[in-house]
Amino acid sequence: MLDTRQRLGSKELMALEDKYGAHNYHPLPVVLSRGEGVYLWDVEGKRYYDFLSAYSAVNQGHCHPRIVQALKEQAERLTLTSRAFYNDKLGPYEQYVTSYFGYDKVLPMNTGVEAVETALKLCRKWAYKVRGVPVNEAKIIFAAGNFHGRTLGVISASVDPDATRDYGPYMPGYIVIPYNDLAALEEALQEPGVAGFIVEPIQGEAGVVVPDDDYLPGAYELCKRYNALFIADEVQTGIARTGKLLACDHYGIRPDILILGKALSGGVMPVSAVLADDEIMRTIRPGEHGSTFGGNPLACAVAMAALEVVKDERLAENAARLGNRFRRRMQQLVESTDLLTLVRGKGLLNAVVINDAPDSDTAWKLCLRLADNGLLAKPTHGNIIRFAPPLIMTEAQLDECCDIIERTVRTF
Repeated sequence: MLDTRQRLGSKELMALEDKYGAHNYHPLPVVLSRGEGVYLWDVEGKRYYDFLSAYSAVNQGHCHPRIVQALKEQAERLTLTSRAFYNDKLGPYEQYVTSYFGYDKVLPMNTGVEAVETALKLCRKWAYKVRGVPVNEAKIIFAAGNFHGRTLGVISASVDPDATRDYGPYMPGYIVIPYNDLAALEEALQEPGVAGFIVEPIQGEAGVVVPDDDYLPGAYELCKRYNALFIADEVQTGIARTGKLLACDHYGIRPDILILGKALSGGVMPVSAVLADDEIMRTIRPGEHGSTFGGNPLACAVAMAALEVVKDERLAENAARLGNRFRRRMQQLVESTDLLTLVRGKGLLNAVVINDAPDSDTAWKLCLRLADNGLLAKPTHGNIIRFAPPLIMTEAQLDECCDIIERTVRTF
């Protein structure tokens, strides 16, 4: 048995994961042991800027003291009762979060993909109970290039062979159409039994793909025209990441069903939520959906503290301002080097495209070099690097990070 008092180095710790853990991830060879604000430290004590933010889960920065304090105080009092009973944190949290985002009801869950599955179930339930769609004939439209998680119910709508290979048969009742294509959406909405359209306002895992300005407003109006629910997966784009509280706020859209996760807890623990109005949420009755940990007192206390930080520290405004600054610097780099071809994004959710084939390892090697230089980022889809630092970053820190990226690219 491992002596936990023994201090292990990076090589030993990576070897343990390789031997005893499932090989379902391919991490950069950096072993992290501490985080604070925008920084991470490895087990050897080297400091890095975090430019991934746990895929936008730590928008408020690592180990934010207000969120950690809420965690400590609640953990010493009550962590879990299950929904078999009431607890003194859930009601206040539900009141707080519905007021915060402007909905009648919330259904609390744990992980982002659980929230997505919950939204899909709600959509189907609404179709049968409210729309009058014949039983088992409800259909839901997805956009190609989506990433909503990795459950069987969600990968059934994926077009990524890495996500779907050897996991069939897949869930029926899904229609997959091109992203950023209003004509394809209108055609699909005319099929019998279509109950809703689920979409990421920006496709993060696909490489921070930002749609045309008229796409989301047009999709929202089409859903209204054909009496289908507009479902926004804002697990990654929500909670100030794109320079607004929600990415849909850029377009003045209020989704029928809103899906949140990740930064809802500031990265402290798994907390997710599905928000909708009464017509949709009241279709689910006791015993039809739930979760042992969903709505637990610890999660409620943490989520309220995390959302307070977002508002009090004006993180959306900071993300908007720094995002513009970052893209200007990266655009200058794109125009002055042959290695990069494109920068895109909103707020502090951005990506650069490498002038290389998607199946190349250039982006991976560049991220290794960035890590050597003190900045952590990760490739997606081969030739794309996503840059998404914590939203508490300062201008001086952002400029230093842009210097690191520029120096690394120019000397690559």
